Formats: sequence, C-alpha cells, structure tokens
Amino acid sequence: MLPVVVVHGGAGQIPKDRAELSMSGVCSAVRAGYGVLLGGGSSMDAVVEAVSLMENNPAFNAGCGSVLNMKGEVEMDALVMDGRTLASGAVSAVRNVANPIQLARLVMDKTSHACLTAEGASQFARSVGIPEVSQESLITEYARMRWRKNLAPDANPVECQMGKMGTVGAVAVDGEGNVACATSTGGMLNKMEGRVGDTPCIGCGGYADNKVGAVSTTGQGEAIMKVTLARLILFHMEQGQSAEAASDLGLAYMQSRVSGLGGVVTVDPAGRWAARFSSQQMVWAAAQGDALHWGLWTGEHFTQNIGETS
Repeated sequence: MLPVVVVHGGAGQIPKDRAELSMSGVCSAVRAGYGVLLGGGSSMDAVVEAVSLMENNPAFNAGCGSVLNMKGEVEMDALVMDGRTLASGAVSAVRNVANPIQLARLVMDKTSHACLTAEGASQFARSVGIPEVSQESLITEYARMRWRKNLAPDANPVECQMGKMGTVGAVAVDGEGNVACATSTGGMLNKMEGRVGDTPCIGCGGYADNKVGAVSTTGQGEAIMKVTLARLILFHMEQGQSAEAASDLGLAYMQSRVSGLGGVVTVDPAGRWAARFSSQQMVWAAAQGDALHWGLWTGEHFTQNIGETS
C-alpha cells in the first residue's frame, strides 16, 4: 500500500473550459510527488513538490494564478505539517513569493514559530534567500477579469464564487509510514485586504499525525475554520472510521452545522486514502502502486497505469 500521494486542486464549480487544465495539473503534480517518494524522499518532500507544481500552474488559485483581493492584489496563505513530529509551518497574507508552500516549510524548519504573516513573512523570506517576485508575475488575465466582474455594483454574491479556481493541497505517506500534508491558496475571490482563511490554520487547512493520518482541505474557508475540519476528520478516524467514512462525516457535519461546502484528501498511515467532497466538483488525483487515479465529479473515478501519459 505504500507509498501514496493524493492531491486536490480545489472544490467548488470549475468552468468547463478550465476543467481539462485543472485535471492535467493535478495529474502532473501527483506524478511529481510520487516520483519523490519512489526516489526515497520523505512524505514532506513529496507534498511540497506536488503543491509547488500547482502553485506554478495558473489553472489554480495558489501562487501564480491566485485570485485577487478587493484592491486587486494577491495575498496568499500556505501550511505544511509533518505527522512524525507534529512540526508545522505556515504563512499568511504573503504577497511577493512565487511558492508560499516552500516558505511555509522553511518556517517549520528554520524558526521556532508555527506561522508568520504579511511583512514579517516577507522579511523572513528575504533572510533565507527566497527571491521576491512582482505582483504582476502572480496575476493572470483570468484572475483580473474575474476581479473586475465581481466588483460590478450588480454582481451577484452567489455568482461571485461560482467558477472559482481552487485551493491546492496534498497528503502523502512515505515508505516508512510517515504522513504529511500541505495546502496553499490565494484565498477568497475579492476578499477584504488582510483576510486569512482556513489554509494556514493548523487543524483547519490541514493536519498530519502519524498515529492517525493526514488531511488537506479545500472549500469555504470560514466554514472549515468553524468546525476545524481537518482535525475533525482525524478525530473520526481515531474512533475507528475509515479515511473515506471519516471524510464524509466531517463534510456532512460542516454542511449541516454551518451550511459549508468543501472537499478533502485524506490518508491513513497504512496508505488507505480518500478524495471526498460535498461541493459540486473537486479536481483530485492519487498515485499508489502502479496506478494513477483521478476524478472531478462525485462518483467519477478514472484509473490508468502510472507509467502511461495522462
């Protein structure tokens, strides 16, 4: 059953003309993360590699391609967590970093803190040699178009969130049974400046514990925070539920309690995994053994040999 990597490219409603890009992106990311594991890398190495590729892909709401805040600027959040030690690192509201997930890992590895934000995170990035990039290099024409559209006085609040690009994330188990998670996002479309969502919050945007498993979340951030979705799912796993059943229970509770929709990828230390969502869609992919798996709609599940081109 080991190793395994599972990634998601966001939950919500993906426009038809972007679905193929998103699907190709998660398949490429999961192949890269799985290659790290097959080469002897750790679960942390694998999830950071997979998420970095999705941050570099403008099809997703993370890194290059992040949605814009009310001022038309990019502010990004990211989280990593190591299930072996419970070490974690996060950044929030960062602006001029190409790969926030790599900065989050450095917060975990190089500081005694769990999260750095805004200018403090930028100062830390400079101190460890991460080059600054311009805002313009992170902003796509698609993101700018949606920002302008949703600023219109007659914009429908519900439609504003339709067609949203997705938060990205990954979970993995390496050959030694160590689990890890990573999640990265540009946040909520047309959000207030300084808004921080679930992604960088331990237990919300993700959680990893070798004794139970790992989860990375996506969806309506404020709802995810209210129920600490990632940790809630692992609680159900501690009570004996499978990764799939625990994921469904957590998502159902969030929907019934706070009317929140979302999705998760989940693994246990033995390599059993799940990709589950309550939203209309969630783009996801998994690699395990000789097989690559992926899907977009509820009940959809495609499989091919890992050596074939997607």
